[in-house]
Amino acid sequence: MADDDSVTMKTGYDGPVIRVKGLRNSFGPQVVHENLDLDVRKGEILGVVGGSGTGKSVLMRSIIGLQIPDEGEIDVFGEPLLGRSEAETLDVRKRWGVLFQGGALFSTLTVAENVMVPIREYYPQMDREFRREVARYKVALSGLPPEASPKYPAELSGGMRKRAGIARALALDPELLFLDEPTAGLDPVGAAAVDSLTLELQQTLGLTVFLITHDLDTLHTICDRVAVLAEKRVIAVGTIEELLALDHPWIQEYFNGPRGRVAAHAAEKQARR
Repeated sequence: MADDDSVTMKTGYDGPVIRVKGLRNSFGPQVVHENLDLDVRKGEILGVVGGSGTGKSVLMRSIIGLQIPDEGEIDVFGEPLLGRSEAETLDVRKRWGVLFQGGALFSTLTVAENVMVPIREYYPQMDREFRREVARYKVALSGLPPEASPKYPAELSGGMRKRAGIARALALDPELLFLDEPTAGLDPVGAAAVDSLTLELQQTLGLTVFLITHDLDTLHTICDRVAVLAEKRVIAVGTIEELLALDHPWIQEYFNGPRGRVAAHAAEKQARR
């Protein structure tokens, strides 16, 4: 994974990239999170897993400011985010990029125009041609061919749409990348390609990656640690080996069930190559 020193120099901050403490989220009478704590280390790919309804995406949306929690603290790069205005947190928000579930591309914009959306938002004075050049570079960085830039999302395959979403997430040269189910809906070959791209970007750019997934292959192949959401909080964080040492029923069923054993075996074979 990425060299810790290089990431430290890039961010100028040596604590956890993300620190969540005492988080509470509810929707009416339904409490999704209660007293949730989580630290994300610099330079790691942290996988976030949990059963349906455990609030994985809600947690991500809370961190990036799209969901206002009832209680708790959220710090990113050492800066508190809750209770502060958009203007006060602007410098922090410029330092992350987000791939939403399904890509969330604007259907009426081309791939290049989608990539330029955050550039126009945060750097409106930037020369138009330079914006286009940045977009071309980010499209290439995502592994898309140049001819994808003028295409609309509906003209792309599922895997290409994921890559276009990643290109947009990289538009501002982020240090922190949020990926919400990046391999969902892809065939095994396409999912493996997205995993390889994520790992390559993390290693090359020194990124910290917050990755929501249910894909066991992804967890085994590219994640440094895994955070497990259950019982309205993070019940465990660690390597898969460390999680397997716990006797929690959901963890054992998820990681040590038939599909988990297949994924583990496949990861072992890949590691031996």
